Amino acid sequence: MDIGMIGMGRMGGNMAERLKQGGHRVVAYDRDPDTRAAATSKGLEAADTLEHLVELLAPPRAIWVMVPSGNPTEATISALMEVLEAGDVVIDGGNSNYKDSMRRGADLRQRGIGMLDAGVSGGIWGLAEGYCLMVGGDDEAIAIVEPAFRTLAPTPDLGYAHVGPLGSGHFVKMVHNGIEYGLMQAYAEGFELMKAKEVFELDMAQIAELWGHGSVVRSWLLDLTAAALSEDADLAGIQPWVEDSGEGRWTVEESVELAVPLPVISMALQARFRSRQEDAFGFKMLAAMRNQFGGHAVRRRGG
Repeated sequence: MDIGMIGMGRMGGNMAERLKQGGHRVVAYDRDPDTRAAATSKGLEAADTLEHLVELLAPPRAIWVMVPSGNPTEATISALMEVLEAGDVVIDGGNSNYKDSMRRGADLRQRGIGMLDAGVSGGIWGLAEGYCLMVGGDDEAIAIVEPAFRTLAPTPDLGYAHVGPLGSGHFVKMVHNGIEYGLMQAYAEGFELMKAKEVFELDMAQIAELWGHGSVVRSWLLDLTAAALSEDADLAGIQPWVEDSGEGRWTVEESVELAVPLPVISMALQARFRSRQEDAFGFKMLAAMRNQFGGHAVRRRGG
C-alpha cells in the first residue's frame, strides 16, 4: 500500500525504511529540506509540502504523523484537515495524550476523514527488531492501514493489536510507558545498591549480562542496561539528570482521576524529579537506559 510519512526524525525515518523494505510505497515529508534530502538518499520519495504529499498519494490516503506531541502534532493534523479528502486516514504515531487524540479524531470525522492513534514502542531499534503497535480506532480505518501495521510489527502475527476505539491506542501506550518508569527505577536502585557495596568490588556490566540469561528479571531493558555499562562501567560521562517525556505524568494523573493506586509508578516519576537535584549512580543508570532504548539525549559531563 501507499503511505505518507510526516516527520523523518530518527524514529519516523526508521519506520519509513521498514515499510519500504516490506514492499510499501512511502512518500516522506519533513519541514527540514536537509531531512527530506536524506530520505531521498535512502530511496524514499519526498514531498516538498503537505499539499504535494497529498497529490502524490492515491486515495484513500493513509498519512502517518510522527512529530513531537503537543503543538507540533496539533498544527500538523489541523493542516492535514484542510488538504485531505473524505475517506482518507490520519495515523498519529507519536506519544500524544489520548484525550487529545479523541478530540482530534472527532474534528476529522466531521469532514469524513478517519483517524487512528497508534502507540509505538521499539525506539531506535525498531528498524531491525520491529515495533510493538497499540492501535485505537474504528474497524473501517483499521482495514485501510492494517497491512502497514503488520509490516512494522516484529512478525505479521505478533506485536500489533487493534486494542479498542480511538484514544485507546495512546492510552495503552501511556500505561506502557508508566510501567517502563517503574521497571527502570527498580533496575537503577538495585544496581546502585550493588555498587555501594564496595567491599565486593562487583562488576556491574558482568552482572547485567549475567542476569540476562535465565534470570527471572531478564528483559530487553536489562540487555540495554548491560550494553550501556559495557561502554562505560561507571557511567562517568553521564550526568544523573533523567527527563520525563509526559506519559509517566499522564499515567499518574489518570490514576488520580480513576482512584487507582499506582505507588511504584508514582514514586518512579518522583524519583526522576529528584534526579535533577542529586548526584547518584542510579540516576545515571536511568539516563543511560533512556539513551539506549530511545536514543534520548543524556547530559554529558563537561558539556
